[in-house]
Amino acid sequence: MQKFETNNYGYTIIDAPGHRDFIKNLITGTSQADVAILVVDACNGAFEIGVGSNGQMREHVLLAHTLGVKQLVVAINKMDCTEPMPYGEGRYRECANETLAYIRNVGFEDEFVQCVPISGWCGDNIKEKSENMSTWYNGPTLMEALDAIEAPERPVNKPLRIPIQDVYKIGGIGTVPVGRIESGIIRPGIDVAFAPTDIVAEVKSVERHHKSIDEAGPGANVGFSVKNVAVKDLQRGNVASNANDNPATGVESFTAHCIILNHPGEITDGYCPVIDCHTAHVACSFNIIERKDRRTGEVLETSPKSVKTGDACTVVMKPTKQFCVETFEDFPPLGRFAVRDMKQTIAVGIIKSVVRKEPEVDEADDW
Repeated sequence: MQKFETNNYGYTIIDAPGHRDFIKNLITGTSQADVAILVVDACNGAFEIGVGSNGQMREHVLLAHTLGVKQLVVAINKMDCTEPMPYGEGRYRECANETLAYIRNVGFEDEFVQCVPISGWCGDNIKEKSENMSTWYNGPTLMEALDAIEAPERPVNKPLRIPIQDVYKIGGIGTVPVGRIESGIIRPGIDVAFAPTDIVAEVKSVERHHKSIDEAGPGANVGFSVKNVAVKDLQRGNVASNANDNPATGVESFTAHCIILNHPGEITDGYCPVIDCHTAHVACSFNIIERKDRRTGEVLETSPKSVKTGDACTVVMKPTKQFCVETFEDFPPLGRFAVRDMKQTIAVGIIKSVVRKEPEVDEADDW
């Protein structure tokens, strides 16, 4: 990860590749973001492919909204390559209008979306205003658009939750999990539990951008070293929490409200796609409880035999391996998810309730 600063904020860049084969990376990155920059290719032909019915831009916008990003900067890139003339206002308006129409349809609010024409190659409208577009564009540069972002509220007073993105072994320091703090505070000396495992360890130190700090709160991307834990015992998708303050746990199952976006057939009980929630990717089986009106929430059918594209439904999902999630009401970043199958996003949903995994009881202790 790299960082940069505007006049108002310090930013950490999470690069989320646009290629279809790297959607997992996109979901992991987007789930940690406060604001997204959607880079749109304005070149003739390339834009039409990206924004078309099978284009990746549509899936990226949908996933960003589903995963909780509320603020979006649309960078219409490669303005130096537009036809019939470079830096053409007509091409910018065409690309911007079509992109913004889809963004609104997904659910983003106009007041939280800013469109900026840029050339990454030539540096136009990145930091300095472009002379090449000065006759028709007087809006902000990319840096100015980021500077105008509203800082989100940080849930400092909630229990600690850190979805783990990576785990490193660093010489002289030891095992260092890395992730973004979604809620609560982490500081050296506290005991952290790593759900859904039974591992509890003391935090030796906390670092941000390679500097040791006394504590860190929501929104910070941190690494923290832990005592007596091997790298192989932790993995992406684990959730770190304060072992002495409402710690996170694995779940046996969870009930969710789901909207089916794009499935070529019908979904029935037993369907087992991959669920992408925070930094975890786990296959879960479906048990369909109700089919609902996606606009009003009215129950249309109980225990339906199947659901299809366009349907909303209540489902009980059972993970095929250990999995840590939370309800959307309590911890939104850990309570929204995307359903992936056949290299595409099949559905999106939010978690309404969970059945937590009961701790194993040692029979000798019980006796």
